[in-house]
Amino acid sequence: MKVVILAGGRGTRFGTETRNLPKALVPVAGQPVVLHVMDIFARQGYKEFVIALGYRGDQIKSFFLRRCTSVPI
Repeated sequence: MKVVILAGGRGTRFGTETRNLPKALVPVAGQPVVLHVMDIFARQGYKEFVIALGYRGDQIKSFFLRRCTSVPI
């Protein structure tokens, strides 16, 4: 089963953190929020993810393309 992560909001309550960065990539404890979410699901056995992109989606896509070479687009 695939996990769908919604990453389309602007994150206005983050203040200046999301001025140049989508909220999915805001660092928490040294890594982007989206990786924390994926890790929680991965520990439950879910290994396939679909990320629905919106605000600054190109940056999220670039992050994963740089991080993983086997990510289907």
